[in-house]
Amino acid sequence: MSSNSLEQLKATGTVIVTDTGEFESIAKYTPQDATTNPSLILAAAKKAEYAKLIDVAVDYVKAKIPNASAEEKAELALDRLLVEFGKEILQIVPGRVSTEVDARLSFNKEATIKKALEIIALYESIGIHKDRILIKVASTWEGIQAARELEAKHGIHCNLTLLFSFVQAVACAEAKVTLISPFVGRILDWYKASTGKEYWGKEDPGVISVTSIYNYYKKFGYNTIVMGASFRNVTEIKALAGVDYLTIAPKLLEELMNSNDPVPQELDAAVAAKSDLTKVSYVDDESTFRFLLNEDAMATEKLAHGIRAFSKDCVTLLDQLKEKF
Repeated sequence: MSSNSLEQLKATGTVIVTDTGEFESIAKYTPQDATTNPSLILAAAKKAEYAKLIDVAVDYVKAKIPNASAEEKAELALDRLLVEFGKEILQIVPGRVSTEVDARLSFNKEATIKKALEIIALYESIGIHKDRILIKVASTWEGIQAARELEAKHGIHCNLTLLFSFVQAVACAEAKVTLISPFVGRILDWYKASTGKEYWGKEDPGVISVTSIYNYYKKFGYNTIVMGASFRNVTEIKALAGVDYLTIAPKLLEELMNSNDPVPQELDAAVAAKSDLTKVSYVDDESTFRFLLNEDAMATEKLAHGIRAFSKDCVTLLDQLKEKF
């Protein structure tokens, strides 16, 4: 009996990561790692079964800073809530969990570093080593520079998210970040809206973007992990079989698990290493980075939209927590 499509995908060498804040879904699909973001945490926090995590965060803050303002308490409670979700997830997955820095700090390098250190300190206060955490940061110029410093000076692993362009990917690799999360489905969304066309498989603009990034990394020996994210259908996932990591929502994991369709390997590091590519550099060239990102209308628009959306959900969570004080 042939293995299901999910097992075949794992057999190509791709590490499977769940993209959810719900523990039951994570356990079902036996992933290596898990990723979260403010939107996923907000969705999970609305469910009764996760109320106890909110209570833990609130009680922690009341004991830690009893005389602080409601706003200050909510900020700390949010950090602790993210860590509580991470703690529970790490009891399920053998690898790492991604915890996101407040998206409102996406254009502030120093504030991003400060927040990342605070999150890691909270994890370590409950006995979780920093090696099991990926600090998730938006792939702005400031975010990449913050991650560069967190990796080099503090030994903190980073996941650069909201990544839509080659220039972002190159700068991240040069900054020696641990992992990037190019958003396949959101790239597809933009092109479908802009052209009115449908795209599938290897013709999908999101698939093309991740494939080019993967081939470039393998050609020039970068160690940064390429983790495709934000998928709209299993066709996109199958077209990237063989990429380092894929973070997949439960709905699509279920579809793969219930299918026996073949999943051949599409991406191969050995083949990529032989490709005819030219090396470029952006990490120390802010003006060129910003210009090339600006030239890419899709990347510019989707990055801005993603930051706005995550910021909005972060504020919603903060408002809910503020009511607890």
